[in-house]
Amino acid sequence: MNKEQSTLLPMLILGTLFFIFGFVTWLNGSLIPFLKIICELSEFEALFVTFAFYIAYTVMAFPMSYILERVGYKKGMSWGLAVMAFGSLLFIPAALSGEYLLFLLALFVLGTGLTILQSASNPYIVLLGPIESAASRISIMGLINKGAGVLAPLLFTAVVFSGMPQGSELQSVEKSLLAKQLIIPYIAMAITLTALALFVQFSKLQSLSIAEDSCDNGSVFAFPKVVLGAVALFFYVGIEVIAGDTIGLYAQSLGVANATTMTSYTMAFMVLGYLGGVFFIPRYISQESALRYSASLGALLLIAVTFSSQTDTSVAELLWGWSGIAVVPNAVTFVALLGLANALVWPAIWPLALKDIGKHTQKASALLIVSIAGGALLPLAYARVAEEFGSMQVAYLFGILCYLFIYMYASSWHKKKSW
Repeated sequence: MNKEQSTLLPMLILGTLFFIFGFVTWLNGSLIPFLKIICELSEFEALFVTFAFYIAYTVMAFPMSYILERVGYKKGMSWGLAVMAFGSLLFIPAALSGEYLLFLLALFVLGTGLTILQSASNPYIVLLGPIESAASRISIMGLINKGAGVLAPLLFTAVVFSGMPQGSELQSVEKSLLAKQLIIPYIAMAITLTALALFVQFSKLQSLSIAEDSCDNGSVFAFPKVVLGAVALFFYVGIEVIAGDTIGLYAQSLGVANATTMTSYTMAFMVLGYLGGVFFIPRYISQESALRYSASLGALLLIAVTFSSQTDTSVAELLWGWSGIAVVPNAVTFVALLGLANALVWPAIWPLALKDIGKHTQKASALLIVSIAGGALLPLAYARVAEEFGSMQVAYLFGILCYLFIYMYASSWHKKKSW
């Protein structure tokens, strides 16, 4: 069996898993405005959806790394899917009761399952081939992931809101009925995840060996590029989640129709970015350069969000008005365009952080997974800034700090060999 054949099955299995990552993760963008209505929440309270989901990565990443060291990648992936199936079932009592805390618990369990999957799958993709082309492989996975992110909000709106009135002026009975619309979709998700867990468990997913460390460093914290890479990912995940999960709230505040579908706009631009990564990296552009350009574009787009119109739609019409898609204000369009800037950050940071660290790879991967806490904390910080200034639009500007750190990591910090 040649090398291309030997990597085909792992890529297909991992592609399926990354689709699941995207579908479950980017459902949050629709759940936030949905639960804001059902549970009568403020914007700040609604963004605890992201906190409950992403804080699981922080709490569970290192415990999961120890489990993976003992059971291996394949069994770890299977266990992760089983935990996610259980988390999906927890949405049933949450929907029946309408209790926000139960929804948050279900989201935490889903995040825990995804922590196991992410801890196993991301280093697996990096180690599956040459380190120089790792960003391209991760871009392929990201393309699948964000493709699911495009699909999830559209399906959510079509299925959950089917036959139901939309808006915040619903009666309590209507809100109860709307909440119960979640039950069948999450039962279907639990069945699908259970079937995938069994499939992965009995698949012929190959084992990968990790080279011995060539240096005498005793701890993963002795590698600046790993630690700084984790901080860069913290800021990246934070701004990615802000772009993907607050766009629905922002559009809702401006009275945009079908605000629960807005996450699909951000994900669509991420798909375009990943397509660029697959084509250009490393053929025409290095992973470092892609990271620098992404950070620069992100900062410019945040400025555009802050100072653009909340009513005019000329940019939106230029980009997608011709296709019949509902046109949205320019400010919302620029939030969606952040998906393009964010697409290649995750694929570029992982190989830069894991290059040549040998036996420390699993612990380094766990540290990088912990950084997903940015998705829990920074959206809440965004919501607090928005409350202070009385403007969701102005609050986006603080994200420039995220892109500044990412730019510095791309420019020089990933090259640091010692503190």
